[in-house]
Amino acid sequence: MDLKSLIRDVPDFPKPGILFRDLTTLLQNQAGLRYVIDQLVEKHANDGIHYVAGIESRGFIFGAPLAYRLGAGFIPLRKPGKLCAPVYSIEYELEYGRDRLEMHQDAIEPGRRVLIVDDLIATGGTAAAAAGLIQQAQAQLHGFAFIVELTDLGGRRKLPDVPITTLVTY
Repeated sequence: MDLKSLIRDVPDFPKPGILFRDLTTLLQNQAGLRYVIDQLVEKHANDGIHYVAGIESRGFIFGAPLAYRLGAGFIPLRKPGKLCAPVYSIEYELEYGRDRLEMHQDAIEPGRRVLIVDDLIATGGTAAAAAGLIQQAQAQLHGFAFIVELTDLGGRRKLPDVPITTLVTY
């Protein structure tokens, strides 16, 4: 399936000079959405994943059905102030500022295998922060799964040496 044909390009969003890859058009397409989930399941079905951790917010969209199909639990990695119990927290650099991710401290048992999922990897800061949360919980980071990778931005260089799945590259 040609996933690129289902992804909309939005110039100058969220600021001038940025070409935003909008996956909402992919999500609207039943066959495209099914294909994405099926491909991720196929690539990770035999990995012994205990938890899929989805990065807020589009990582939730792909991560929850992936966790269901893998027979794993789902863990939301959230922006600050969204979780109700004690959290692990990590601050990280964005292309244009700083941000923070949080995860419940009781979300993962130490040693469990975790797959981190997000819609897109650009510079890698958010994904690297997500890996830091998994490390704080003393869990085993199995790998990453992204629908889109923007290769020119070199985000994978910021990530730990674990398997990285991407379905579309630009």
